[in-house]
Amino acid sequence: MIPRYSRPDMVAIWSPETKFRIWFEIEAHACDAQAALGVIPKANAEAVWKAADATFDVARIDEIEAVTKHDVIAFLTHLAEIVGADEARFVHQGMTSSDVLDTTLNIQLVRAADLLLAGLDRVLAALKTRAYEHKDTVRIGRSHGIHAEPTTMGLTFARFYAEMARNRTRLVNARAEVATGAISGAVGTFANIDPRVEEHVCEKLGLLPEPISTQVIPRDRHAMFFATLGVIASSIENVAIEIRHMQRTEVLEAEEFFSPGQKGSSAMPHKRNPVLTENLTGLARLVRMAVIPAMENVALWHERDISHSSVERAIGPDATITLDFALHRLAGVVEKLVVYPENMLKNMNKFRGLVMSQRVLLALTQAGVSREDSYRLVQRNAMKVWEEGKDFKEELLADPEVTAALSPAEIEEKFDLGYHLKHVDTIFARVFGA
Repeated sequence: MIPRYSRPDMVAIWSPETKFRIWFEIEAHACDAQAALGVIPKANAEAVWKAADATFDVARIDEIEAVTKHDVIAFLTHLAEIVGADEARFVHQGMTSSDVLDTTLNIQLVRAADLLLAGLDRVLAALKTRAYEHKDTVRIGRSHGIHAEPTTMGLTFARFYAEMARNRTRLVNARAEVATGAISGAVGTFANIDPRVEEHVCEKLGLLPEPISTQVIPRDRHAMFFATLGVIASSIENVAIEIRHMQRTEVLEAEEFFSPGQKGSSAMPHKRNPVLTENLTGLARLVRMAVIPAMENVALWHERDISHSSVERAIGPDATITLDFALHRLAGVVEKLVVYPENMLKNMNKFRGLVMSQRVLLALTQAGVSREDSYRLVQRNAMKVWEEGKDFKEELLADPEVTAALSPAEIEEKFDLGYHLKHVDTIFARVFGA
């Protein structure tokens, strides 16, 4: 991913230096296990660890690969240059390249998941703080983009919190599903390597042994991992779209923080644009691009092919780096979001009580009027508000068919804003706990 949308900690997970360090640890731990089983001399296993403090020369490995056309062999050749050819002659004993490549990929995905979980935790903390801050800040709820009934800004933040909390659970599960390793040799039969070697390597590296691998770890695990990243990205876009709507000039119920010295447009000095949330919408698309290729990677020929390899070299770093950046950008947006409660009230009252129509409808039915007639009476008066700018309550009070069923006091009561907020605490308790 380009530096503009990258954070150093996540980038480091996918660096060649990190990759080769993990390759080394897999090989070294495998040698330890082989020595413990009496397959190779203990002295040779100990000699491999001489490279523990070495800096692997990425340029040198690339130079060797240019000849061998094989990345794992290039690394093993370079490792032998460091520890000595004779000392390294038992490295990779009974193993196949995918044992190293797949186990390494899963370690990287696990580490990436840990950073993504930290990002989700920051988003969750920001959403919770803003939810309680605006628990009773009334705003109009919308369906189809049209005014519906009153809600609160706190409930808006709370539903995003609940969605992100579900995403956190999904990612924890996806992390667990991908946290497996395989050191099972060619076609996964353990013919040339003891299963106890795999158990030892996985234990040392914080993985579980893959119950059954072919020459690769099954890719349904990875498909679920990247699908989870795609869902999280969609949730980020869900929040971003709401903020972008709120920042529209005609709405202006909230806006991204506009820092001193910031410019909104090269042409129009007055502009304050929702650039961060628009950026998040775009980044979400990039993360979701990884989902279909990851699912298509599940179907490999027989015990292995490498059609998945080029895909994963791209989507592994790109999807995790992008999502990591997006989570922290979203957290920053929510933390600094400027909210305008007075504009929320102004918007809600723009159509002069129209948003209370359902309460009047229900009151009429409870007063003995048929639902069809109740709907007709309420809609008849509501259309005057839409089309002529009338006051909804005044029109109801002036309608003899309405007042025949409801007293003026009963009509007045139906415009009590507090009625719509009476269960806010119940919803908050469901989302955040008692």
